[in-house]
Amino acid sequence: MANMKSMGMTRRGLLGAFAATAVIAAPTYSNAFGLLRGAGDIRRINMYSGRTGESIDTIYWIEGEYIPEVLKEINRFMRDWRSDDVVTMDPRNFDIIAASHRLMDVSEPYMLLSGYRSPATNAMLRSHSRGVAKNSLHMKGQAADLRLKSRSVGQMAKAAKACASGGVGTYPRSNFVHMDCGPVRTWGG
Repeated sequence: MANMKSMGMTRRGLLGAFAATAVIAAPTYSNAFGLLRGAGDIRRINMYSGRTGESIDTIYWIEGEYIPEVLKEINRFMRDWRSDDVVTMDPRNFDIIAASHRLMDVSEPYMLLSGYRSPATNAMLRSHSRGVAKNSLHMKGQAADLRLKSRSVGQMAKAAKACASGGVGTYPRSNFVHMDCGPVRTWGG
């Protein structure tokens, strides 16, 4: 790190250059972690939020390690936009999101509908919808609701299920897929 700084280059700058040029093939494995281990030792997440207008396209894991400062950026991006509360998200969920994205061989970023939800936000949503769990993994920073314009809910769910690494909920009427790093299970249709 000291050598890179003396050359006018930071780790973040190097990772940005990687992010701009990295093109990684999509091998097929039985779960997200195996899929990503075979992906050139780089994990990338690419999302935008229609709620906040923010976007994130970054490498968050390289050569066997999560990058703490990048994880903090992703945590901020995935905050409860209603309350502006930020928590430490479970990076295993980023792995599932990244692996599913890679399996679909798509360059379009995910649209993040919901990442972290505060207990107050979850209770409010629950009072308006039967589809919101009382003990939602969103409140633990272990879930995300995502949408792609170029892929159907079925295609997204199939990719997430192929990771066999957490919960996958399909919501075709609302056009999104729930992905979490909890127990392996599926619901919806």
